[in-house]
Amino acid sequence: RTKTFYWKGSEQMKINTKKLQIAMARKCMDAIELAGAVGCSKESIQQIVSGRRNAPVKKLGQIAKALGVDPETLID
Repeated sequence: RTKTFYWKGSEQMKINTKKLQIAMARKCMDAIELAGAVGCSKESIQQIVSGRRNAPVKKLGQIAKALGVDPETLID
């Protein structure tokens, strides 16, 4: 089941951290490389990967695109 969160007027998506880590491993990417591909800070990606932060819908799309997966693959 997908959980949707709202923060500062922006729709947020709960990313499955294990699925995200598997997708990163398949692309041989670490948080720094993923942040560069997405165009955000390393800290932002690290917070998403660790589950401490949800991802805005746009960021979820950017992460999925950088990893070459469908966004649905990364959410619960």
